[in-house]
Amino acid sequence: MPEPRLAAGIWVAAYLRRLGLAGIPAYVTRHGDDTAGSVMVKCATLDGRASLWIREWDFETDRRAWLQLNEAEEREIDAGIARNIARDPDLWVIEIESRDGRTLLDEDGLA
Repeated sequence: MPEPRLAAGIWVAAYLRRLGLAGIPAYVTRHGDDTAGSVMVKCATLDGRASLWIREWDFETDRRAWLQLNEAEEREIDAGIARNIARDPDLWVIEIESRDGRTLLDEDGLA
């Protein structure tokens, strides 16, 4: 049975709240479709580097898991995000500022 999907706008609001409670600054840098938009998470480590996270379908577990798509210079990550926005006008982009790279995406409750 497929995993139920939460509307993107609701998931983003909950994620931002959870980051705020953990003391991790985060911002919506691109507002996508409230209902069905995909979400990308950029984690800037404030040293000129960043990582980019997306949700992908895991066929082994039949669930959508967060995967680190790339880790590179921040400008390279930004260029990749711009390419994705050009292909997907419904895309959400959240930017996190975390020196240690903590995103909370690997913690329970964000599935």
